[in-house]
Amino acid sequence: MTILARSGTLVSDMRKQYPAFMSDLYEDRYKSLFDRIAVLRERGEITELSGGLTNQNLAIDTPSGKVVARISTNETSMLAIDREAEYQNSKLAAEVGIGAEVLGYLAGEGLLVISFINGKTFTAEDVAQNLARIAKSCRKLHSAKRFVSEFNMLDIQPRYLRTVQENGYRIPSRYENYSTHVAQIRSALSVLDEGTVPCNNDLLPANFIDDGNQVWLIDYEYSGNNDPCFELGNICSEAGLGLDALEFLVSEYYGEKRPEKFARAWLLSLMAKYGWTMWASIQNSISELDFDFWEWGMEKYDRAEADFNSPLFKEMLEKATVSS
Repeated sequence: MTILARSGTLVSDMRKQYPAFMSDLYEDRYKSLFDRIAVLRERGEITELSGGLTNQNLAIDTPSGKVVARISTNETSMLAIDREAEYQNSKLAAEVGIGAEVLGYLAGEGLLVISFINGKTFTAEDVAQNLARIAKSCRKLHSAKRFVSEFNMLDIQPRYLRTVQENGYRIPSRYENYSTHVAQIRSALSVLDEGTVPCNNDLLPANFIDDGNQVWLIDYEYSGNNDPCFELGNICSEAGLGLDALEFLVSEYYGEKRPEKFARAWLLSLMAKYGWTMWASIQNSISELDFDFWEWGMEKYDRAEADFNSPLFKEMLEKATVSS
């Protein structure tokens, strides 16, 4: 069983070939947790959902329909994840009808149970083709009651870096050379700062689910009140979209062209790539998942470094300080 838990390839093969065996395995492993959640006391087949780099997501059949159990897989405090905040913020997102309903939670034990949203999980291509709908969903989330936590990559990135330095984890070449650039971003963004709204902060393509009526936003691990332009910039960064797509998304979100918001989103997209690089270094050292976090992070760092050294950097700094 230890081998199954640690070998991603073997587990993947077992899921496909022996689903009943895997269902029994999950039942044996998590029975004591599941029995304490009302909606899970009567349950059938358990299957693992794809994704989940800091947790395991299990779809569980119940008499009232399928639900999802999100189980933390490792110590996540170093990654700026607060499970209590995730729970509270997930409820607030559900209240405005953009996040899955919260059905159960065991504080301090890494279990959150939410409703299953039946729909299409997006790819990067789907994100590119649905930017107007995504902007609408973001506005819906951002209209929620204020979240119980804050998220600001300008503050989180140095915390990630300190964790990496203090533990002797890997740091990409020249990474620390860009501290002056980060200070310039902080200064530029302070000029037209309009405050924060409830944000997901981690909207990679797989965190969009389209049920045919709306695009749902899932996974509130990194949720917190933040600049909405971070949300927009991070969406395009995670989907690998270019400047035109980002400008369109920003315009759809604000209902008109806003050059200063476009610049703000571009700068925060750059901060996202720069900050997630250190997140990847931490994960590369502590995660038991069969995933190449270092390669994932270096792809982001390569793009961040190109942006830092691009003529666009100075241009966006200037644009972000001029009101339209």
